[in-house]
Amino acid sequence: MYKFFRPLYFQTGTAILFFICAGSLLQAQGTPETNLLRPPSGLMCDLIAYTDYQSFNGYQAQANWSPQAFENSQSVKIGNQRPAFSWIISDVKKNVLQTAYRILLADNPDSINAGKGNIWDSEKMSSSQSTAVLYNGRTLKTGTVYYWTVKIWNNYKEESSYAGISAFYTEDHLETHHTSRYPLQKTDEHPVLLNNTGDTYFADFGKASFGQLKMTLERIGSDDTVVVHLGEMLDVKGRIERKPPGTIRYSKYKLALRPGTHTYQITIKPDQRNTGSAAIKMPGYIGEVTPFRYCEIEGYGPKLTADQITRASVHYPFDNAPAFTSSDSVLNKIWTLSAYSIKATSFAGVYVDGDRERIPYEADALINQLGHYSTDREFSLARYSHEYLINNPTWPTEWILQSVIMAWNDYLYTGDLRSAAYHYSDLKAKTLTALRQNNGLISTRVSKQSLGLLKSIHFSGDKLKDIVDWPQAGANGGESDGFVFTDYNAVVNAYHYKAILIMKDLAEQLGHQADVLQFAAQAKETKAAYQKHFWNEKQKAFADGIGTAHASLHTNMFAMAFGLVEEKNKPDVMAFIKSRGMACSVYGSQFLLDAVYDAGDADYGLELLTSQTDRSWYNMIRIGSTITLEAWDNKYKPNQDWNHAWGAAPANIIPRKLLGVEPLTPGWDTFSIRPQIGKLKFISMVIPTIKGSININCGQDDELFNMAVQIPANTTANVQLPLRKNAKYQLFIDNKPANALRKGNLLFIGKVGSGSHTYKISYNRP
Repeated sequence: MYKFFRPLYFQTGTAILFFICAGSLLQAQGTPETNLLRPPSGLMCDLIAYTDYQSFNGYQAQANWSPQAFENSQSVKIGNQRPAFSWIISDVKKNVLQTAYRILLADNPDSINAGKGNIWDSEKMSSSQSTAVLYNGRTLKTGTVYYWTVKIWNNYKEESSYAGISAFYTEDHLETHHTSRYPLQKTDEHPVLLNNTGDTYFADFGKASFGQLKMTLERIGSDDTVVVHLGEMLDVKGRIERKPPGTIRYSKYKLALRPGTHTYQITIKPDQRNTGSAAIKMPGYIGEVTPFRYCEIEGYGPKLTADQITRASVHYPFDNAPAFTSSDSVLNKIWTLSAYSIKATSFAGVYVDGDRERIPYEADALINQLGHYSTDREFSLARYSHEYLINNPTWPTEWILQSVIMAWNDYLYTGDLRSAAYHYSDLKAKTLTALRQNNGLISTRVSKQSLGLLKSIHFSGDKLKDIVDWPQAGANGGESDGFVFTDYNAVVNAYHYKAILIMKDLAEQLGHQADVLQFAAQAKETKAAYQKHFWNEKQKAFADGIGTAHASLHTNMFAMAFGLVEEKNKPDVMAFIKSRGMACSVYGSQFLLDAVYDAGDADYGLELLTSQTDRSWYNMIRIGSTITLEAWDNKYKPNQDWNHAWGAAPANIIPRKLLGVEPLTPGWDTFSIRPQIGKLKFISMVIPTIKGSININCGQDDELFNMAVQIPANTTANVQLPLRKNAKYQLFIDNKPANALRKGNLLFIGKVGSGSHTYKISYNRP
């Protein structure tokens, strides 16, 4: 489905191999194995895996390591004075940890081949660090090709050979902090279906994408004009809808043919709104694009084949999508829809809100970021988009606070602290502590939004406004579940609490001890104020604000998702959340599902994911879209578009929450495996990480729960398994009886090292 370069991370396809191994972390005792330690793979420089990427007019070219080739093509350029290096430890043995590394960097490949780094030789460094290792050699020159490699040692006292050489080219100006990106890529695609009805050919490309159209047509006689229609939606007769609702796209072009056979490219007409001053412009080497799935060629008489019609789809470069399958066909379709949406909406080279505006928004970018991490071992576009929004924020109060969450995600998934360190003062300002009152809460109504505050967060508007969800009103009453806005907004303060908790952790990582103490005190104060002012003991739910008894889904799901619900109140809050159903937008569903799975309600989480109501991802498929929508249905947002990644929450919810695979410490040094598969009979997925892929396969029937996992080297998993309520059971690890701590409906297996592991829970039998 996704094609890009050579394979980056190792996987076995849809089949996950089962191995028998120990279920606890064991340090190797230093007995060398007969097989040699493989060299590292998946080398990255500044989070770019293919630093030698080159293309012409969007089409990937064979990499040429001469400076002229990098300069004369669209290529990756490294702009940091001190780049950071990462790699995968390609070892399938159990409990493998890196103990040392050695990096060589040179200005010619011969030096590397000779085992020398004439620019930098780190020498053997005793360290487990395999992500974000900072360059520490001679000053790098601009406009220069550099070559690097790495070798490692492990806790089995093995030494690898050097990895294959990787090359990168430096920018014309090097900075203390710079985020590199790939150029945009074009992929040529032909229709999967082509029909001829009278004088019109109808082509279906199978999925919508942002692209351009090329056709090889023949003019015979005086038939010198054809009409080309492009669109995302069909009418009731199965033709392209000429008057689609909202901002669903349709366009019409007249094409004059010359005598003979020629190849024509349709010049896409720019839309006035999404090419305006605030929009992200398409680069000149790509040109204008439009989203379409269908094409009709009207008035063409000669025979036409699918090979004569080409859609050049534009997207950020992607590797193959991770393997996924489950026993639920609806869930499989929703995964495909959501994962593909992440790729298709990357067409602008920065996360945007879809085609209506093509403007980056924090809420879109946060969901896009998590989805991108879950569908590809790629981090540069998320970082670039996040940093763009730091300096170009949008108006909702909550979305300013989301910049802090994105900064933490960036660090957590990459182990690279440089972005957070560089933007630390910006992130502090975006906690909005300047709006705090003596009661420990923030308010955009009571507090004065001074010019100093707005300047500190780089906001160019007059004032911030609380949003809760979008749209707030309009068709069918909006998507905020009747939220009552008061001077003190519970949703805004849940975000504020989450932001200051994150800043405490970032301050600690960066050594800002005074800030650690300040943020810790503020977080404690805000949590106490939240409980005091918003908890309604009579309703057993959180109210929307001070001065109202109204309780919305949003207030309670954000409180649950951001850790503000006391343990004793979680059953009541979950009961309230379930009573409201999907009373939120596609954006809000991200946090609703976070809340549901964090509360441990696997059955309700699966019910929401696979729902077939008109407020569901299945409905997006049913009405004909192949990219997630801006709203659940056209009736809920009449001006919506059909290409919005903020509707793609399942792309991250399925791996992060349903399968429970999330980083616990930066760079995936430790991560969780806590599957909550509900009523699924089986589920299997390959999850990409910066340290390599995690393979997980779960299955169950009336008598058994089985799980097999493959954990990357140099990582440790914290494994928890689901238990049926009040059921008798026997745990097996490596087909041998084992014991583990039980807490409620969870079995705590504990820390598990790399390699392949199997677990089985047997019910009501020895």
